[in-house]
Amino acid sequence: MKSKVRRIVGASAACVLGIATLGLAGRLMAQEPAATPAPAAAADASVHGHVQDAAGTPLAGGAVRLSTDRNPNTLNRKFDYTFPIDANGDYRGTGIKPGNYLGIAFKQGVPLDYQAMPLSAGEDKTADFDMTRQAYVDKLSPAEREALEETKKANAAAMAANAVIGNLNKMLKQARTDIQAGNYPPAIKAMTDATTAKPDIPLLWDTLGDAQLDEAMAADNAAKASHTADSSLTDKYTAAMTSYQKALELNAKAPKPDDQTTAVVNNQLGVALGKLGKTQEAAAAYDAAAKADPKNAAKYYYNEAVTLYNAGVAKGKMDGVAEAADKTIAADPTKADAYYLKSQALAPEITTTPDGKFVAPPGFVEACNKYLELAPNGIHAADVKTLLAALGQQAETSYKAPPTKKK
Repeated sequence: MKSKVRRIVGASAACVLGIATLGLAGRLMAQEPAATPAPAAAADASVHGHVQDAAGTPLAGGAVRLSTDRNPNTLNRKFDYTFPIDANGDYRGTGIKPGNYLGIAFKQGVPLDYQAMPLSAGEDKTADFDMTRQAYVDKLSPAEREALEETKKANAAAMAANAVIGNLNKMLKQARTDIQAGNYPPAIKAMTDATTAKPDIPLLWDTLGDAQLDEAMAADNAAKASHTADSSLTDKYTAAMTSYQKALELNAKAPKPDDQTTAVVNNQLGVALGKLGKTQEAAAAYDAAAKADPKNAAKYYYNEAVTLYNAGVAKGKMDGVAEAADKTIAADPTKADAYYLKSQALAPEITTTPDGKFVAPPGFVEACNKYLELAPNGIHAADVKTLLAALGQQAETSYKAPPTKKK
């Protein structure tokens, strides 16, 4: 049974005796009596306290109301003051005229608890509403007690879940610190434990993938530096790929998938796929990242171009590099290295005439000159100038690419 614990209380009508003043007939006076000074206004009172329901939960979003109206029908009672209860279950009221008040704690318009609240001039009273007290619970109906027990169980489960989440946050923070410091094994262990404890959170799988990918790349670089082979690299990159795919799967199943997660994870997945030689799958991942995060599309398309270029160098065939470079340029016409990648992709298409002259493919010279315009002292500038010289072309640093068509 899922119901809110409410107390049905019939407030007893309290008799309030007003003080009647009797005046005596005044005597005739020969002159006006001296004026009596008006009494000083009484200082206002204030009240504050904490409100918790029968389950011990702060009564957030409720209100404490004060009334001098002893009408037994709470719904028709007139209230002098209303003070909101904050998210912590606390309330405070000031500027209260001294008097004998009845304080009532409300939640969603329903009165839950009562207490007498006399306030003297200048007083700051502490008045808590603690509905966990036995006297309150004893007055609940059987149905309300059953609902209270269910609420307590639900609260206990929520506290346990919060404890798990708190622990996961600590693990996540430490794992990120370890990744930045290059301590990959403990980060992988922590995130493996985290995904086991809470397997439905995309962020945990994404972070596990980052630790696995960075470990794989570090091992890859070490092997290249020592000119040795590392047979574990495929397994390491595959583990990262699997974690990223799991993160994307969970994010896609969420009621409202997060576009930033889609973009970031696909970008990382593209790196892992590229390292595994799955270049077409990598290109698809980068395209998905750009679609999810158009503002940073140039970054994703450039990563795609680099991945395809690296694969092309190994295979001796630059499939898709020029196209990826063009997508990068369309997203950011000022990215110099995109023009360089395009020139490298087109370079294998240079042909020679029967008389031995070099003929560049369409777009090659333009890409070279645009790179030199944007990066005249770039790391590739000398190579580009050499290529242009071999073609008998003069470097044109004033070249401007034609405007791209808006999609």
